[in-house]
Amino acid sequence: MCRDVREERVHVLSEIDLSVVHPGYYVNGKWKGRSSSMVTSVNPVDNETIAAVTEGSIEDYEEGIQACSKAAKLWMKTPVSKRCEIVRQIGDALRAKLQLFGRLVSLEVGKILVEGIGEVQSQVSPGITLFNSSTGQNHVTLQLRNPFGVVGVITPFNFPCAVLGRNACMALVTGNCVVWKGSRTTPLVTIAITKLVAGVLKNNNLPGAIFTSFCGGAPIGQAMAEDKRIPLVSFTGTSKVGLMVQQRVNDRFGKCLLELSGNNAITVMGDADIPLVVQAVLLDAVA
Repeated sequence: MCRDVREERVHVLSEIDLSVVHPGYYVNGKWKGRSSSMVTSVNPVDNETIAAVTEGSIEDYEEGIQACSKAAKLWMKTPVSKRCEIVRQIGDALRAKLQLFGRLVSLEVGKILVEGIGEVQSQVSPGITLFNSSTGQNHVTLQLRNPFGVVGVITPFNFPCAVLGRNACMALVTGNCVVWKGSRTTPLVTIAITKLVAGVLKNNNLPGAIFTSFCGGAPIGQAMAEDKRIPLVSFTGTSKVGLMVQQRVNDRFGKCLLELSGNNAITVMGDADIPLVVQAVLLDAVA
């Protein structure tokens, strides 16, 4: 690896406060990890190591869920205006480091820089409508959202930021705590986002357990799918794994949000501009 590339990686890690070996479980407001269980983050472009992350134990997972469930009792009683303000602050914090986080996504996922920055931007862009105008004259539709308590989010390798943003922001605003399992191949993005969210919670004197995260493999995902304390699990990934998640959640009468592979169908009409279609299909397939 050339010196410039190495220096670039060191700079990104230091600016986001990531060490070359970092604990990967954020439970009850504290970072945990075991030196005996370590995963290496590798740049898929050149197969060079970026950093290493130590994973926790199933006991650490249990501690995290217990703390998150306890924090949910406080968070769901927090006024919606305050919850929205916290999410706004998270968005502002991400915007302030948009370029840095985009570079981290580019390093760890292998996307070109503009796509990495674009993904982080998409995390701070999703909106939520709590009040809708009705089609009837002099009528208004009011949507009342009852919190589940804890929402589980399992995100994929290729979109470690955007998928979290869509799920976690909605969950937090509507009064739910979040348990996040990021992809095992993008642990640095998981840690960086968690640090940012934890900082916002701390600045507002709120429990860190409101946002709990795990850099772990299949055992953590399976535990989340089977855990009755997580009424709703959102999973984005392959159809094969998604089916297993759905079956385990259904076995305990939980709820699932699934975004699985193979759902990018494109309908092309006979009068379509074929060169434009080719560009759109290619962008949709690789972006």
